[in-house]
Amino acid sequence: MDANAAAGSESQDATRAARELIELLEVLWERGKDIVPSNPVSASQLRVLYSLDREEGINLRTLAELLGSTPPSVSRLCDRLEALGYVQRAASPVSRRELVLRLTTHGRTYLRNLRAKRQDALQTVIAEMTPAERRALLAGLTGFQDALDETGSVPRRKVAGDDARSA
Repeated sequence: MDANAAAGSESQDATRAARELIELLEVLWERGKDIVPSNPVSASQLRVLYSLDREEGINLRTLAELLGSTPPSVSRLCDRLEALGYVQRAASPVSRRELVLRLTTHGRTYLRNLRAKRQDALQTVIAEMTPAERRALLAGLTGFQDALDETGSVPRRKVAGDDARSA
């Protein structure tokens, strides 16, 4: 087998493994969401919450661009989230004709609880791995995240300790 065929096979194997991992993570995520004692939100609504957490105070058009959707669709999502008490619309400090979107305290609490439950579920699984496996996972996920950053397809949230990754 030549080098190009081997690289292609490795790439397909990695893609298959990543797909399977994502499917397992989705199951884990749903378990975490089921445990959080707030009103559950849809996957689309959760994407809105994550986006507003990353980009505090953006307008509807910018949010629609981030989500790859249309402003009317995103507006309906925000209507539902506003009814749940997770999102608020406020006048823009820059333009009186524009509204900005912000997470409410209730919305931030929902995300914090959801993330904590998901982190606990992941920690339980990762604790079963050997130190070498954890280091390999970290290296692989770091490389995957760097590749996503290069494509610009997913905005990345800066978090404390982002520069000091450890196993």
